[in-house]
Amino acid sequence: MLKAVIVDDEKDSREILAGYLTRYCPDVTVCGFGESVSTGLAAIREHNPDVVFLDIEMPYGNGFDLLQKADPVTFETVFVTAFDSYGIQALNQSAAYYLLKPIDIDELVKAVERIRQERQREDYLRHASVLLENMKSNGATGNQKIMLPTMEGFEVVPVSTIMYCEAVDNFTRFHFDDRRELLICRTLKFVEDVLKAHSFFRIHRSWLINPEFVIRYSKGKGGTVTMKNNRELDVAPNRKAEFLDFFGRM
Repeated sequence: MLKAVIVDDEKDSREILAGYLTRYCPDVTVCGFGESVSTGLAAIREHNPDVVFLDIEMPYGNGFDLLQKADPVTFETVFVTAFDSYGIQALNQSAAYYLLKPIDIDELVKAVERIRQERQREDYLRHASVLLENMKSNGATGNQKIMLPTMEGFEVVPVSTIMYCEAVDNFTRFHFDDRRELLICRTLKFVEDVLKAHSFFRIHRSWLINPEFVIRYSKGKGGTVTMKNNRELDVAPNRKAEFLDFFGRM
């Protein structure tokens, strides 16, 4: 059984989610509720849950504030919010779980099942902890790092060492400045949303590049860029103008 705490400032939302969990997720027991950062923390400390269903916008703080105050995080987190932009922030910085209001029952069941299965793995990783570490890293100065989820767990890599990323079906292959490669189980779109804050640029459906490693651009219909490892990558014709404008502003 999984013990759960629901933190949401709307009473109706708390009751609906609790009802869904009771009806559709019989291996989840709702043991506590919170309506703010402070009451949510109190419920978490009292019940020591396995999973917290966490609204993001709440009075006097938000869900990310709660995670930082709960550090170290000893539970999984499922973000539940009506604001889709937060989903990008939550999901793209880690493997955290995210549900958009109104809650889709099938998505809720999938999130619970993924958490249940992962907790049974020997190399179980709490994704909320990954999120928290990424939030700390992205707010720090100097050489920023990101955590990349792999089949075995995760790797922590400096952003400055990533030369470019390559789409491989629903996976992404990272190419590093030391010629090392790493395949992760995320799409290139997912990676693009993570790295755009670090000035990475999508030149093609297959390529996301770190402009710091571009040594040459050659004209053509779309053109090509030559990376520091002498690999030539195509620039999609529909990305050419934006790409040249991007470099013109660097």
